[in-house]
Amino acid sequence: MLKLLLFIVLLYLLALYGRRDREGLKGLQGWAYAHRGLHGDGVPENSMAAFRAALDGGYGIELDVHLMADGNLAVIHDSLLNRTTGQAGRIEDLTLEDLKDYPLEGTEEIIPEFSQVLDLFAGKAPIILELKPVDGNYAPLAQTACDMLKDYRGAYCIESFDPRCIIWLRKHRPEIIRGQLTENYFKSRTDLGDIMKFLLTHNLLNFLTAPDFIAYRFADRNATISNRICRSLWKIQGVTWTIRSQEDFDTAVAEGWLPIFEGFRP
Repeated sequence: MLKLLLFIVLLYLLALYGRRDREGLKGLQGWAYAHRGLHGDGVPENSMAAFRAALDGGYGIELDVHLMADGNLAVIHDSLLNRTTGQAGRIEDLTLEDLKDYPLEGTEEIIPEFSQVLDLFAGKAPIILELKPVDGNYAPLAQTACDMLKDYRGAYCIESFDPRCIIWLRKHRPEIIRGQLTENYFKSRTDLGDIMKFLLTHNLLNFLTAPDFIAYRFADRNATISNRICRSLWKIQGVTWTIRSQEDFDTAVAEGWLPIFEGFRP
């Protein structure tokens, strides 16, 4: 019985495996990251104005990309367009030519192309890129993002809630710094079964993704022993989101997390 218990514990620890001390992490450390750019006060999230403001403020950025119908990448959080543009439809059904017809939050800003953000940053500050797959398009989405980043010389990393994106990166682009986004799924998701919620909440798919970092919701960061083991045993870098106060920001930095913030300037 004791041998069986020890075997289960060993499997559990191995399931939490991740890469550590990758050279590319150094360019990401020591920065604060503006969530969807430095938005607010009339500046829409995930807009070029928000990204310029973050760059001017000395921050890195976190942004979201979707794969459009013409194979290009658009920078927007939701697949559905109604929240940010007030119009019906999905970003996956649009092309670059369509973007000019979708102003953001009633402003003159429109949904950016990912290439525009790369041209703006040009290595001046690091980028955390979140892949947002829809309808199982994780492979072409990851492929397109990697192709666009092939000649980019600045610091960046790629993350996703969908472990299939991270598995794809591990197999096809192992040199890229990759991270698993996660949280307490039992609090946040109703579209997943309990087994998958458990696996994702407890980082138990790390043996498949081998992430360089775990990006965990700040409020949930100490909810599981798995998260603490990932950081203490395997020394996986922690990233945490979304920080909304200076107090939480200071706590995150003191605990060794890379902070993604919103709603204030740290």
